[in-house]
Amino acid sequence: PAPSDVTATPGARGRPRPQRLTVFSCPPGALSAPASCRCRRCCRTMAFVTRQFVRSVSSSSTASASVKKIIVKHVTVIGGGLMGSGIAQVAAATGHTVVLVDQTEDILAKSKKGIEESLRKVAKKKFAEDPKAGDEFVAKTLSSITTSTDAASVVHSTDLVVEAIVENLQLKNELFKRLDKFAAEHTIFASNTSSLQITSIANATTRQDQFAGLHFFNPVPMMKLVEVIKTPMTSQKTFESLVDFTKTLGKHPVSCKDTPGFIVNRLLVPYLMEAIRLYERDFQMCGNSNLGLGSSLKGDASKEDIDTAMKLGAGYPMGPFELLDYVGLDTTKFIIDGWHEIDAKNSLFQPSPSLNKLVTENKLGKKTGEGFYKYK
Repeated sequence: PAPSDVTATPGARGRPRPQRLTVFSCPPGALSAPASCRCRRCCRTMAFVTRQFVRSVSSSSTASASVKKIIVKHVTVIGGGLMGSGIAQVAAATGHTVVLVDQTEDILAKSKKGIEESLRKVAKKKFAEDPKAGDEFVAKTLSSITTSTDAASVVHSTDLVVEAIVENLQLKNELFKRLDKFAAEHTIFASNTSSLQITSIANATTRQDQFAGLHFFNPVPMMKLVEVIKTPMTSQKTFESLVDFTKTLGKHPVSCKDTPGFIVNRLLVPYLMEAIRLYERDFQMCGNSNLGLGSSLKGDASKEDIDTAMKLGAGYPMGPFELLDYVGLDTTKFIIDGWHEIDAKNSLFQPSPSLNKLVTENKLGKKTGEGFYKYK
């Protein structure tokens, strides 16, 4: 949700957070006009250092307790889309209390309906011989999920905030900057981003040590893997707490540094892009830039044969073009464009003319009825 849709009254938090320090490393006049300060990174660093100092002078009993990992019981999920709903579902199904947040009640109603339908599918398989137990499982899980359109008013009592909104760095930064003011001191922040740098998101807050990436995979209820992303500032306590949390969800966590694409997408997206290049190569070499996609485009191999080859030869469940359409061509384009901005000289991060053309025409894959393939 856009930060303008997230409201809260002062005092929603249990206790005040130390104020940001902007005195050091800032040019004269910067304090009276923060927007003009060119040393924001220094300011954030000072705020972070101040936070650590305040913690270090806490009472011995508090210090002793702080070394213990956070046991996540209460989870707030920001974003009621496919990923956010899936995360909320698996958290509630494993004994956590969940608040699902989005911009409107209509979006949340659709999210809850989708979660219920997904749970019934799970229950039908899991409790095939005991339908009554399946109904109880669905009812109990749904009762653990509440919804809200006001994120800032619910994070004061949560152990973990998982963000799963649109892949827009500015929106994520504004969201976390606001939530940072209202969340409890112990609350861990995590982003489900698949393409943005976690450090860039964490820098919007004063809790970089309590910020990490939690990258789930679609569909969340079915996919076992979760990438736990540790930035240079993420504390070991935060990292271990998130690893333990993913295990309670019945997932298999793998750890990775804050590198573009993390593990899976760093390997998967270049593979998908190379499949497209294999398909469009003659098209590019011949300079036929005005040709459209279809029978007139003759590459090194057809998309059908490429998909068949990878399924039968490599044992993949889906071919690259099938997977591209399933994921969404706009999603792949967004990721590769972002990486290209970071490292334009990297041959693996080069954009694709045919992918760009399909996205421009709003042929995004299964969700729009047409991508590299047509769907009824």
